[in-house]
Amino acid sequence: MTSSCDETVEAFLNRVREAWNAGDAQAYAAQFSEDASYIAFIGEAILGRPEIERTHHEVFTVWQKGTRMIVKPIDVRTVDVDTSVVTTIGGVGPQPALGYDKFQTYVLRRREGRWLCVAFQNTAMSEGAKRAYND
Repeated sequence: MTSSCDETVEAFLNRVREAWNAGDAQAYAAQFSEDASYIAFIGEAILGRPEIERTHHEVFTVWQKGTRMIVKPIDVRTVDVDTSVVTTIGGVGPQPALGYDKFQTYVLRRREGRWLCVAFQNTAMSEGAKRAYND
């Protein structure tokens, strides 16, 4: 990682992971700015914190109920003191069979000393990337 605020970025990613693992749509959405854009790996755009929360309530109670998340930063770019672009590898599924199968990009803005995500993109990994990141 290349940022001087790695621990703070890690704390943000831990909050995201903890909210997902708890199936808590409100806590998950709270990690995003009020006007955040969220591009899901299935190609849907979710705009704004209220819509992120509503959508993830369905995710946590229907499609991904009981799943766990893994996420690991592979690159942190500090744009300015209050802006970072974070590239991660991640995966969601039942434990213990979790593996990395997605790349995510988080654009983070620091507000009142805390990182919030203003834009998120989630993309499925190629088979070659899965092999490379899961070895």
